[in-house]
Amino acid sequence: MAREKVLIVDDEEDVLELVNYNLRKNGYQTFTSATGEDALEKAKAHQPSIILLDLMLPGIDGLEVCRLLKNDPDTENISIIMLTAKSEETDIVTGLELGADDYITKPFSPKVLIARIRRVINRATGRFVEEAPIEIHELSIAPSRHEVKVQGKNVDLTFTEFKILNTLIRRPGLVFTRYQIVDTVHGNDYLVTDRAIDVQMVSLRRKLGSCGKYIETVRGVGYRFRD
Repeated sequence: MAREKVLIVDDEEDVLELVNYNLRKNGYQTFTSATGEDALEKAKAHQPSIILLDLMLPGIDGLEVCRLLKNDPDTENISIIMLTAKSEETDIVTGLELGADDYITKPFSPKVLIARIRRVINRATGRFVEEAPIEIHELSIAPSRHEVKVQGKNVDLTFTEFKILNTLIRRPGLVFTRYQIVDTVHGNDYLVTDRAIDVQMVSLRRKLGSCGKYIETVRGVGYRFRD
């Protein structure tokens, strides 16, 4: 039975009790927090495998907690699932951009919650396996280190931009539809539109400078990285 540690962060007592009960019933070791400040302290102290993070918290809100966790070397590798009543696309995209692995909107099914937790933990299993850098044209990407270089100079990409580039560059010449890109980057069932992917591509090309031209638009289909 699973013994992964899960930190549940929510200011609604009934939600904390419901999630805590279902996780413990499925073999998880749990900790709870009702504020962002307490969550940050417990994340460092307990080093959970995953954090269930409500966005609407008193004091430091969930998005800021996510940002702080991902910018701290002690907690940056902890997986995060946003558990929130805020279902607007902008909130979801912002959370994913900050590094969250998944999101679940309230009200939710405990069975779906457990399935999402298992999926995120399984996906993170190989996170620390060192991969050799991928080099093509004047571009180098080191997946394990989350580093991108163009002509030897570091390029600062967002979480999503990096994952899109990593997806395309692994199979140069292969055309990915927008839906395939969304599924590969964030998993299925995400409320991300075609327009959101197009905006990401514009930003990614700009940041890659001279290498941006290698990301080609295939009209009516999607995108590919030129080999």
